[in-house]
Order: sequence, then structure tokens, then C-alpha cells
Amino acid sequence: MSRLRLQKLLSAAGVCSRRRAEELMLQGRILVNGVRAKPGDQADPAIDRIEINGKPLPAKASCCTLLLHKPRGVHSTCHDPMGRPTVLDLLPPDLARGQGLHPVGRLDAFSHGALLLSNDGEITLSLTHPRFNHPKRYLVWVEGNPSPQVLERWSKGVPLDGIASRAVFVALKEHGRRRSLVEIEIKEGRHRQIRRTAELLGHPVLDLQRLSVGPVQLGDLEPGAWRWLSESETTALAKLLNPPEPDYEQSEKPKRFRGQS
Repeated sequence: MSRLRLQKLLSAAGVCSRRRAEELMLQGRILVNGVRAKPGDQADPAIDRIEINGKPLPAKASCCTLLLHKPRGVHSTCHDPMGRPTVLDLLPPDLARGQGLHPVGRLDAFSHGALLLSNDGEITLSLTHPRFNHPKRYLVWVEGNPSPQVLERWSKGVPLDGIASRAVFVALKEHGRRRSLVEIEIKEGRHRQIRRTAELLGHPVLDLQRLSVGPVQLGDLEPGAWRWLSESETTALAKLLNPPEPDYEQSEKPKRFRGQS
């Protein structure tokens, strides 16, 4: 086996996400041949001794991915230092701790809906890296009644932290004087992107539900419940591992704005 960056190696082994691997290295909890590893280091598990928290790197578990309906108040992480409930707490103990599952991306604690958990690092990368252009769809209740001009501005992408945002799909589903329901589809996933954008536009989010991640739909799955992916969903995800080269010029064009439906 050729040498790989430790972040990728640990992710592929189902130990943790690449970001979590970097955190563990910075904490000095990963050793390679008895030496503390640092982000960017490479190793070959066939010839190198890799230890995590004093234990050898486990053999790669069988790849598995499931869909969870994350309820409000649950955190999209494997461990919370403050002892707050996490998504792994919603799974059977043998599944939560024995398969190396980790959240594919994040859904903040105040939001609810579709969240994938997987021990397949390649699926995680494909669904979370913006260059793959995989959509995530939401239903969002916001304060007030966004005007057509506001929705048009939203659809073109509102800059955050001085950095341009990609165009998004926005459709007004219901509206009233105090709140309105908006359907949104994004292909980025920047930190609290929808909530921050809505706040900037003067219509703070009241409730946010994710309906789908890529080809996987939440459907009628109850809050707190989970299910294995169907054969068709598994096939669709497998195709994501070898995507065509993205057409950035085409992908950046805003979709045609739709008003009230």
C-alpha cells in the first residue's frame, strides 16, 4: 500500500473525519512509529505503526452509511465535551461505537432534518466538498414576508465574511405578515449559511429543516429515527465517488428565480 496523508488514511479506516484527525494530531493523540504526528504527515499502515490514543489503528470496518432525522437540540458531532446529546446517542450502542460512523457535514443544534452518518471517507468528501456541486434542500420559516427583490438578491448569492456565495435556488411557498415559508437549495454548506444570509436580508430564521442531502431524501422518517440507505441510494452515492469534472462557469449561473408557488 502506498503512503497516504494521515487524515485520509484515518478517514478511510472509519476512525474519524479528516478534520477530526487533524484535531487529534494537534492534541498529540496520534503517533506514527512512536513519534507524534502532525497535519500533513504521511504513513503506510502496511509498514508503519500507527496509534490513536495509545491503541493501534483498527482494521477498516465495512463501509456503511445511514440516514438520520436529527431532532432539534442534538449536536452533529461524535463527542461533545459539555456532555450535550449528540447524533451517536440516537443510535444503538454497538452501531454508534463499533462502526466508526461520523456525521457527513453538519446541521446546527437548532435545526432538524436529514443528516447522513458514514464511515466511508470518500463519500464524506464527495458530499461535503463544494467542488462536487451536490445539492442540499431545505424548508425554512423566516420572520416577515420577503419581497421579490429580497428573494432575487438571495437567489444570486449573498456574500458572507467578504467572500462571494454561489447562486442558490429560492422559492416562496407560503407567506404572511409575521412569517413566511421558503424552499432553498444550496451547493456550498458554509458555516450557518442559510441562517446568516437570512439575518443579513432582514428575515431571521425561525425554523430550518433539511429535506435532502444529494440523492438521499428525508421523506417521512420521524425525528430521532434512522434507516439504512436503500439500494438505489447506495448506487447513487457510489456514482458520486467518480464525478465528472465540474463546469464552474455553468454551476455559478443563478437558477431562474421563482416567486410564490
